[in-house]
Amino acid sequence: MTDKVMTFTEHIEELRGRLRAALIAIVVASLVCYAFSELVFAVLAQPLIDAWRQAGLGKPQLHFASPIEPFFTYIKLAMVAGIFLASPVVFYQLWAFVSPGLTRAEKKYVLPFAFFSTICFIGGACFGYFVVFPFGFQFFLGFAQENVGSMQHILGHTVSVSVGHPFQLTATLMMGDYFGLVWRLLLAFGLIFELPLLICFLAMVGLVTHRTLWKWNPYFIVLAFLVSAFLTPPDVVTQVLMAGPLIVLYNLSILVAWFFSRKAESSAT
Repeated sequence: MTDKVMTFTEHIEELRGRLRAALIAIVVASLVCYAFSELVFAVLAQPLIDAWRQAGLGKPQLHFASPIEPFFTYIKLAMVAGIFLASPVVFYQLWAFVSPGLTRAEKKYVLPFAFFSTICFIGGACFGYFVVFPFGFQFFLGFAQENVGSMQHILGHTVSVSVGHPFQLTATLMMGDYFGLVWRLLLAFGLIFELPLLICFLAMVGLVTHRTLWKWNPYFIVLAFLVSAFLTPPDVVTQVLMAGPLIVLYNLSILVAWFFSRKAESSAT
């Protein structure tokens, strides 16, 4: 039983207040992050720099096509970094908005859910940064080569063939394009790591069970690749690197749902 049944108007006012508090937290955090925007960009560029050096492409370089591109890139960077910095407040406001629909026993999980939502969100971004970025950038920069198009390059250095017109395939990376790729991947990995917590909540309130989740497991594998194709660049490597953890997290969520379903069934008997 809930303490009080809220009207539709009260729900709208509650939502407006929660959104306002979350937005203020993001704006304040973004202003703080803008003061360190160059440092944050240097940190985000480090996986690319390491992959650049491993590929032997010479001095790492990022370019910008217009004088205002660095400024707007730093603005976007501050906003994205502000979302991560303000994520504890944002997730607390989210779960606090949901709490009026919970029972008195379930409301005690609001703070733990807000805490673990933040951990999962930041943890997902860290997984993308420390695991996916180094492997992905090293793979993609491997296409930059010398003597592309020469028959000797294609057939191997042990074959002496002079036919063909060799050329060099070099990487010219733009500052704005690189950050556009990075922030989408960071947010995407942060959000997909929320899956176990979301399913945990749905299982706790009795909306899903482990049996239902296991039944839909084959369909979710297909869905995982479709979501990865939508959230990542159009390449198989990045899609697999996102779909794989998503499938693992879903199956981990089945175990969490099994725990809550068993607890609910035991309390009902």
